[in-house]
Amino acid sequence: MNSDENEEKMTSLLGIGLDAPDEEVRLTRGRNFALVGGSQETHEIMQETVCKVNENLERRGKVFEETTRREFLDVLHEVVESMNYRRD
Repeated sequence: MNSDENEEKMTSLLGIGLDAPDEEVRLTRGRNFALVGGSQETHEIMQETVCKVNENLERRGKVFEETTRREFLDVLHEVVESMNYRRD
């Protein structure tokens, strides 16, 4: 049995944006994630990121709930690198 088999699986993802300059309440929920807060720009980036993570997992034949933390972090890293986003 390898270490991945012993590792707990992911159940859901919670994204929290803390940079909202306005009084707008932003909330996006999906089957395996919830995104709360943030400026419009930050919230959109969180939405794009979680969608790309799910798409990447789907291409690998996996679903989020079957993914180990290590696998999730690898996919997240790939997604963030591919987005080539830098905040000033």
